[in-house]
Amino acid sequence: MQQFLIRRLLASVVVLLGVSTLIFFMIHLIPGDPAAVMLGVRATPDRVAELRESMGLNEPLLVQYAGFFAGLARGDLGRSFRTNRPVGFEIRVRMWPTIQLALTGIGLALVIGVTSGVLAASRRDTWVESLVMIIAMVGISVPNFVFGMLLILFFSIRLGWLPTMGYGTWQHLVAPTLSLGFLYSAIIARIVRSSMVEILGMDYIRSARAKGLSERVVLYKHALKNGMIPVVTIAGLYLGVLLGGTVVVETLFSWPGLGRLAVESILARDYPMIQGIILVIASGFVIINLIVDLLYGVLDPRIRYE
Repeated sequence: MQQFLIRRLLASVVVLLGVSTLIFFMIHLIPGDPAAVMLGVRATPDRVAELRESMGLNEPLLVQYAGFFAGLARGDLGRSFRTNRPVGFEIRVRMWPTIQLALTGIGLALVIGVTSGVLAASRRDTWVESLVMIIAMVGISVPNFVFGMLLILFFSIRLGWLPTMGYGTWQHLVAPTLSLGFLYSAIIARIVRSSMVEILGMDYIRSARAKGLSERVVLYKHALKNGMIPVVTIAGLYLGVLLGGTVVVETLFSWPGLGRLAVESILARDYPMIQGIILVIASGFVIINLIVDLLYGVLDPRIRYE
């Protein structure tokens, strides 16, 4: 297990080094001059040149990259062109709302998706399976922003139970969580159902039933553990996506997360902020993938020795 963990940690470090380099050079391909965007259309060429000099944009690209990498080694992501505040501070302020939304969204999706997927697999060829699959198909087909608008129209405008937008209380969290959780629960339900149907037809499940074990024990103790491996994969993937910020949902509900900050920074050509956000998102993906790999080793010990 120790060698398994060391291999994954070394691979994660290599990925982050590659991502940080790729981020820097790709970000400079974005059209537009940050200094000109900040000063507006009425800025004089001299003022634009002066601002570019103060922001270090006149330095050769390799010199800028060396400064960027040196800052990363110190844990310094630089200062925002737009606000002149440290990028790390700006990201920390926006990170917690996104983490809240991501964890509640994926938590709701797992509870609903795993439960309904197991229910559909254990009730094959019945109306229960048909109903679960129909609801899952609707969940996959309806975009989350459309479902979010329906939630606003019904629960916020018509019933007045929830606020239409904003951040700060648990009521503000309900509608965005449902918007994300409904989509991902539908996907997880289909994956769990397919995985469980295959597992329930295996020899060791028939042996467990022949021993007289209850259906509940067969389902949740013997079958579900092996059926959770693809669920762990998809849950880790979607959690990484959500930590990156679901831009549409955050914009729809005026949620002050990383997604909205990324859009604002791209429009302002705020290079340090864009680099910092992408690097934080990439780090989140790497950490989540590392956790998923470790969970693989727990669910299936054979993976540890590959």
